[in-house]
Amino acid sequence: MVGWGALLTVIGGPVLLMTWVRTPWVTLEGERVDQPVAFDHRHHVRDDGIDCRYCHYDAERSAHAGMPETAVCMGCHSQVWTESPLLEPVRRSWFERSPIRWRHVTLVPDFVYFDHHVHVRSGVPCERCHGRVDLMASVYQATPMDMGFCLDCHRDPERHFDVPRGLDVHPPVHCTGCHR
Repeated sequence: MVGWGALLTVIGGPVLLMTWVRTPWVTLEGERVDQPVAFDHRHHVRDDGIDCRYCHYDAERSAHAGMPETAVCMGCHSQVWTESPLLEPVRRSWFERSPIRWRHVTLVPDFVYFDHHVHVRSGVPCERCHGRVDLMASVYQATPMDMGFCLDCHRDPERHFDVPRGLDVHPPVHCTGCHR
């Protein structure tokens, strides 16, 4: 007969592990990421009215949203805040023709296939996954980006965002939809 300690270990161990991997310490939810340039999304989005897709222009046509190239920043900052010490890394990148090394904030595991443009074209608003970036001085991962988060939306998209009229949205809920 199996003892209670062994039974508790066999059942409790996996339950503890499954609980642990869903905590913010593992999902990095709420974790602020320092960037090479102090970029305040509140100012650019709310004050200046710049849409997410202006800087992350690949989100509508590529699997990856991409990080803005220096030329995108310099489109405005060659005319405004041209002497700001905060923008020195941008000017250096521009004149040295070296990219700014932006750090990714929202991460999905390497074994998960995710396509930005499919989600954007299906009407999923940026804030569904990225949170209210327009209210963030320093961007952080706002959602857990774990399988439960994704499946919750895939199973009932209409509950999480306004699906564009006439668009027949049926996201995959089977394993190979995301694990390829």
